[in-house]
Amino acid sequence: MRTDVLDAAADVDGSPAAGPDAPSPARSVERRRRRRGRALIVALLAVVSIPFVFPTWWMATSSLKPMSEILSSVPTLWPQSPTFDAYLDVFRLQPFAQQYLNSLYIAVLVTAGTILFSSVAGYAFARIRFPGANALFLLVLTGLLVPSEVTIVPLFRAVSALGLIDTHWPLIVVPVFGAPSVLATFIMRQFFLALPVELEEAGRIDGLGRWGIFWRIAFPLARPAVAAVAIFTFLKSWNLYLEPIVYLSSKNMFTLPQALTQYVDAYGGPMWNVQLAATTLTVVPVLIVFLLAQRQFVEGLAHTGLKG
Repeated sequence: MRTDVLDAAADVDGSPAAGPDAPSPARSVERRRRRRGRALIVALLAVVSIPFVFPTWWMATSSLKPMSEILSSVPTLWPQSPTFDAYLDVFRLQPFAQQYLNSLYIAVLVTAGTILFSSVAGYAFARIRFPGANALFLLVLTGLLVPSEVTIVPLFRAVSALGLIDTHWPLIVVPVFGAPSVLATFIMRQFFLALPVELEEAGRIDGLGRWGIFWRIAFPLARPAVAAVAIFTFLKSWNLYLEPIVYLSSKNMFTLPQALTQYVDAYGGPMWNVQLAATTLTVVPVLIVFLLAQRQFVEGLAHTGLKG
């Protein structure tokens, strides 16, 4: 009967009748406005991203150019005659593969050690109540106020006294137990403060001790904070420059930031195409780590408020 009424209405005005599911004109206009707004936002973000994307684009494309084209008076956005000779020179002029491996395993060890010790310390500051806990935590936070340049001389003398000069031990031990791990401890503490206390109480009912609660309940739930700490720590260790210059002297022991400064010609001038090729290879692991963990990275930052 409803179909007959709709057909009759269509016969009267010569057009099909609008059913209950047909979009109203106001709704269609609203949808078009939303689409235009989204397109405008995307276009605006694309324009704003140019100053951030262009240096990376220039680095990658210039690594495929010969020196004459890089130094030409009229810059080109794309190489006129792309060549991979600079990438071959990266490995020919010095042991870049060994230096790449040095930076990679140092960054992995520092990241793993920082996550372990900072999560334990952050959980202790967040959940274990003991006299002077807040004062001790403020003392730990003062490590963020001390520049690494201030402590580099006494650290060098201590490392030299231990006979660890020109080894990777200072680049691993100092960041894990020193001031660079303070920020990681702060992030982990803020995350554990936000965890419901009922989860720990349930663990105690099941017979878990303090370590069992941390390892089986708190730490698995801290994946967003751990991802943020991992990215921060990996990036800092990967880009570490001052400490390798102070502690290392052999090319086989160099890390990547130190190795990038060694690509010079016979007159001491920089070989720009080779340096840009080596830099392009250097940023690949950082981009991969960030792209894989960017969601956890943002979630981890959201939990680093000033609660407690």
